[in-house]
Amino acid sequence: MSQKVLFLEKGKGPFVVADAPIQKPGPGQLSVKVISAALNPVDWKIQAFDFFIQKYPAILGTDIAGDVEEVGEGVEGFAKGDKIFFQGYFTNEFAGFQQYTLIPADIVGKIPSNIDYAQASSIPLGFTTSAVGILSENGLALNPTFDSKVSFSGKPAFVLGGSTSVGQYAIQIFKLLGFSTIITYASARHTDFLKSLGATHVIDRGEVSADKLAEAVKKIANAPIENAYDGVGDEASVAAALDSLAEGGKLASVSPQAKGRGDGKNVIPIFGSSHAPQNRDFGRILWKHLPRLVQDGTIVPNRVEKLPNGLAGIDDGLKKLKDNKVSGVKLIAFPQETV
Repeated sequence: MSQKVLFLEKGKGPFVVADAPIQKPGPGQLSVKVISAALNPVDWKIQAFDFFIQKYPAILGTDIAGDVEEVGEGVEGFAKGDKIFFQGYFTNEFAGFQQYTLIPADIVGKIPSNIDYAQASSIPLGFTTSAVGILSENGLALNPTFDSKVSFSGKPAFVLGGSTSVGQYAIQIFKLLGFSTIITYASARHTDFLKSLGATHVIDRGEVSADKLAEAVKKIANAPIENAYDGVGDEASVAAALDSLAEGGKLASVSPQAKGRGDGKNVIPIFGSSHAPQNRDFGRILWKHLPRLVQDGTIVPNRVEKLPNGLAGIDDGLKKLKDNKVSGVKLIAFPQETV
């Protein structure tokens, strides 16, 4: 049997809808009919700069929701037809921009009844990147086991880029951890929404420049800031976040190149994937807890914008992301709608 897929034909090449075989699940895996797949900045960056992909033609897409199609040998707790969501990976068998994909069953969650497929596919990459950065031993290590008794009441935290997908989840995770003051830097038009997620203060990036940001953050904070999360990842954001931290403070950043300055403040670059060997144990714990946190409203999905034309609509969506024409929402494609 064959399916429609969106191939990136070669490094820096075009995206093309094509036919490809549907793969059978191996032991410990699920085969999934992909209902929705979210777009992320990394997808256009891979096309533009040709990194991370070992083999072309390549299928991208790492935010996925769909239905279990077939259950691999040794898998328990899942059946054909179960609605699930999960993080894909940058290999064709595990990618999301296709009509059927595979996933190891130990890093999957069942979609809670209070959200739809599109909302579910807005969660995996953003939440995982924030959770690895804030909770795991490979990040700020604030609660690697999701222990509900852990609390940072009375403490402040800072999230740079609060309206980004990862920034929205970082705000919610700091709220889950009980931080009393959660300051974020974002466009003023997102203020009400970010406060609904748990931000106590939103500094308008239209009013306060990056070089004045640390001063503004310190004025608000009720105590020295020991923990910060950078959801933007450029040099200016890393510098501003570091300037906001107390001596000995820690910054988790989405920039793989982020480095400390030798001033006693720690910078931790984050690779936010449950598939990565260094994150796999934490990923299993995360996927045990995440569906419940979404079901009870503790974690709220990103707001979504639905794209037309199935897989063929992804190229235009990625161009919008690249041109900075998307803010505060996640673009979602529906592979089964491909003509």
